[in-house]
Amino acid sequence: MHFAFTDDQIALRDAVRDLLVKECPPAAVRSAGESSTPTFSAAWRALAEMGVLGVLAADDVGGLGLTDLDLVLVLEETGYAALPEPIVEHAAVAVPLLDDPTAAITGSELISATAPNDQIDDQTDDQIAPSAELASAVVVWIDKQPALVPRDQIKLVTYESVDHTRRIARLDFDPQSATPLTSNAIRANARGVVGLAAQLIGLTRRMLDLTVEYASTRKQFGVPIGSFQAVKHHLADARIALEFARPLVYRAAWSLASNDPDAELHASMAKAMAGDAALLTASKALQCHGAIGYSFEYDLHLFMKRAWVLAGTWGSSADHRARVGNSVL
Repeated sequence: MHFAFTDDQIALRDAVRDLLVKECPPAAVRSAGESSTPTFSAAWRALAEMGVLGVLAADDVGGLGLTDLDLVLVLEETGYAALPEPIVEHAAVAVPLLDDPTAAITGSELISATAPNDQIDDQTDDQIAPSAELASAVVVWIDKQPALVPRDQIKLVTYESVDHTRRIARLDFDPQSATPLTSNAIRANARGVVGLAAQLIGLTRRMLDLTVEYASTRKQFGVPIGSFQAVKHHLADARIALEFARPLVYRAAWSLASNDPDAELHASMAKAMAGDAALLTASKALQCHGAIGYSFEYDLHLFMKRAWVLAGTWGSSADHRARVGNSVL
């Protein structure tokens, strides 16, 4: 396979990047994580106005009528910015499943989603969703198939800010209140996997950029620490991991867009590599930053903690590597 992103896809990515620089700086991410009253961020509302939430919805229902390959670059940018809202669960998973996604496209309703767990037979007892307090409904998984549960039928058992940038809820609901979702259901799981892999690529880029900037300005013995060979090796290791993982994420998005029969396998490859790259880069970033890297006041922790959480969400690297191994063997 050989492809290059089109000018339109690059332009959409650049427009979203510019929007997030303005509307989703680290200060906004901090505010969302620390707020006791959940609310939609300015970035989320702006993305809705741009039409980004409806990238995968048909144009005859108000969407952009585009594909996963158009969306993957957008999701990468939301990872780079650590967007507080669950755009993967909403735009990549829920919107393609809805018969009438109009409210979700305009951003007037947020649809969250839980991650399927192949190791749990009855998953309704242990499903977790981001931004459930803000959601009008949540996509859950019953017998490994997606279903929609209205928010008023869900009890939030526990509520915690796992990574200090998002609000996460454990759900308790009656399976009888769930409505099965059959439209495009076959690719729903893979879309969630690829979407989070794309966000992990964005987070890896952001942590690497922060570390390069710090290493260029922090001086020791009168010279920037970035001139030290050991620091260069750490940064090179992170960059190599990023460059190996990113093509697999793009390939997985292409597989989804082209209905490749191996799309789920490619999604697992992408998530495994993207998760490994993010975790490695977080470790290298901490080593290069030293004590300040552990500081709550420093921005690195916003992206590092999100990477730690997403690396294990919708399947860890080990889970997806096992799936790839089982398929090959």
